[in-house]
Amino acid sequence: MLKPVLSADSHVLEPPDTYTNRLDRRFRDRAPHLAQDPVKGSVYVIPGINSPLSLALMSAAGKAPDKVSESANWDELQSGGWDPEKRIQDQKRDGIAGEILYPSLGMILCKHPDYDYRKACLDAYNDWLSEFCSGHRDRLLGVGQVSLRTPGDGIEEARKIKSLGLRGVMLPGWPALEDYDSRIYDDFWATCVELKLPVTFHHLPGSRNPNDKADSIYGTANRGVNSKLNSWMNLVRGNQDILAMFVFGGVFERHPKLKLVCAEADAGWVPHFTYRMDYAYNQHRHHVKTEKLSKAPSEYFHNNIYLSFQDDEMAFKLRNFMNIRHLMWANDFPHFDSTWPNSQAVIKAHTAGMTEQEMNWILHDNLSDCYELEQAA
Repeated sequence: MLKPVLSADSHVLEPPDTYTNRLDRRFRDRAPHLAQDPVKGSVYVIPGINSPLSLALMSAAGKAPDKVSESANWDELQSGGWDPEKRIQDQKRDGIAGEILYPSLGMILCKHPDYDYRKACLDAYNDWLSEFCSGHRDRLLGVGQVSLRTPGDGIEEARKIKSLGLRGVMLPGWPALEDYDSRIYDDFWATCVELKLPVTFHHLPGSRNPNDKADSIYGTANRGVNSKLNSWMNLVRGNQDILAMFVFGGVFERHPKLKLVCAEADAGWVPHFTYRMDYAYNQHRHHVKTEKLSKAPSEYFHNNIYLSFQDDEMAFKLRNFMNIRHLMWANDFPHFDSTWPNSQAVIKAHTAGMTEQEMNWILHDNLSDCYELEQAA
């Protein structure tokens, strides 16, 4: 019997009062706020980040690719992004029984160069998200954001996220101090394991400076004359770099129970990537500085890393060349890449030839196991 479908990567769309009403008073006079752009319509202005964030693409689920516009006003956006009762209706229309929820504006705020401001914004977001999920915690499964301004801050933030009833933590592409394989974060990883909070890197880790002109909103430098579309081909690269760092940096060696979620960066690339990791370690560890590992790099990858994807047909086809128990399907609602409201048709096409057990794993069980939903209930 097929179990209810769960989405491992969906989003909210933060309403303006997320920050104007909740931000630490020291920063409230420069809270992220809505503005009207003559070309793009409603945009979010974030003091300290040069480019306003257009909201049209953040709320274009269900539109045909040739109908997607980069301009929309707030009242034209899908209210399921911020209205929990409407969100439940949107889930039911798509045949989805629950969603892991990530931010939209927070994808940019987690790159803010002012680390104190960043932390204040993410704290405010976590409070709002907990309120959003509070009436439907069996279906609205929020992931809090950690600024990781310092390892100590990260531990406090993780404990607060747990107390708010949220299900995991999303980390910025770049921490404020040393990179993620540094041992200064070992107590933070241990805390996440203790609290049973999977840690997530969503795509768009990008460059450290969001105002770097060489960095696009998609987190990758544009290449070539007609370069914007090319940046889409590199969305997964930032996450791949981080995942390999966790493996080669010995993070999983030191924290074997740590769960890391790679969100919205596809999974069809994993078989070759893990092969190359093993090759690199076997052939080059003798003359290239790296941590000494007790297992093959691919084992850490398959044991500790979960991957979410939406319409990655290759992930389904190559499922037996990776850990099928760590693959998690997603619908990405309400963003423009979402399969909503046609997720059932997409699933049917991509799972053709799969067993019922395999379908249940990828569409339900793996997510439930990752976040220990039955135990939480």
